[in-house]
Amino acid sequence: MKRKFYNVLMEWKNKNINTPLMVVGARQIGKTYIINEFCKNEFEDYIYINLMEKQSIVKIFEEESDFETKVRKMELELNKKIIPGKTVVFIDEIQESEKAISALKSFCESNNNYIIVCAGSLLGVKIRRFNSAFPVGKVQIEYMYPMDFEEFLIALDKQMWVDEIKRCYENLEEISIHDKLIDMYRAYLCIGGMPAAVLNYKNANEDILLWDRNILKNIIVSYLADMNRYTLNNSESVKIEKVYNAIPISLAKENKKFKYTDIEQGANKRGFESAIDWLESSEMIYKCKYVNKVEVPLKVYAQEDTFKLYLSDVGILTSLLDLGFSEILLNENFMFKGAIVENYVAQAFISNNINLYYWNSGNKAEVDFLLYNKDGIIPVEVKAGNNTQSKSLNIYKEKYNPKYSIRISTKNFGFSNNIKSIPLYATFCIK
Repeated sequence: MKRKFYNVLMEWKNKNINTPLMVVGARQIGKTYIINEFCKNEFEDYIYINLMEKQSIVKIFEEESDFETKVRKMELELNKKIIPGKTVVFIDEIQESEKAISALKSFCESNNNYIIVCAGSLLGVKIRRFNSAFPVGKVQIEYMYPMDFEEFLIALDKQMWVDEIKRCYENLEEISIHDKLIDMYRAYLCIGGMPAAVLNYKNANEDILLWDRNILKNIIVSYLADMNRYTLNNSESVKIEKVYNAIPISLAKENKKFKYTDIEQGANKRGFESAIDWLESSEMIYKCKYVNKVEVPLKVYAQEDTFKLYLSDVGILTSLLDLGFSEILLNENFMFKGAIVENYVAQAFISNNINLYYWNSGNKAEVDFLLYNKDGIIPVEVKAGNNTQSKSLNIYKEKYNPKYSIRISTKNFGFSNNIKSIPLYATFCIK
């Protein structure tokens, strides 16, 4: 399936190919697939190494020998020559060897023009807890995420719909297939952006009743297994799992600010902060920080101890909730709908490299997201339906007078009262 991340890989190839590329992202989002396709399509020669399967290569990196000797031993072990400037070497699951990560510096500095791509599960966690010499400045790090709604449509052979969404977004012009796109968006809330789940839906001829929701349940099981495998001890993995399971509970509340007591009675920052850091580093959750002052740069006014947490994939969220399809597809009213839609928007923003911030004025008003672009700081309000009345947005506008506001809802494109109306299915257009 086509992934927009292919463009990131091509940009690296064209501009920075002699600096090793490290692709960071959660498990099962399609890193191996898209890098494999890229390497096969764009290079004369290709070597794939999976360090979980090739412990012999791990041992070579662990040896106390000079770098070029290690390269020769790798060639002998693989029975394949690494041709400088021609052979691309894809080292998968590189988190299995700190020495292999450290060796990226030597690959970068070598005069032999080695072409190296690496990826792995929980690389973010590995980087945070690195004990060896991390190759700072000698590796290009890029982040990859689950498929957004644009990629979902493209996977389902609906490129024409994507093109029309983008055209109508630019012109704020109503789109004629609005109802069809709302239906597709609701299906995406159930399926999410994990490639295996999307492919299964496509193979089921887009029939949600034939779609295998066990795919997402199995992915969740693999995530829980990672919590046990890549943690310092059993106590830490238990805490991480508790935090992960508490996020849907936190989002269900009217005030979605994450509280440590959502995890368990008596829980506090000291006991669980490192668990949140682990999940954030693993790209399994996203943190949306509260800003107490709406000024540029927002990062300066973000409060580290006040935040909301979202899961990395909306399909995983709906799977954890064990929601029936009818509640979402038939647009049933239920309390948790707003949280699902907010998670969907947060996921889309992260995919577009938009940092997550929100604002409130105590108990009077709250704006779901703030984004910064060429027009300044723009408030973004998210509505699960077409009820667009908002006391919170009006309070914000009176206080800060933004150039315009954005409201994301089930309504069609439009512009009135200085508010851009963006349909939920077009969230991926917001940059």
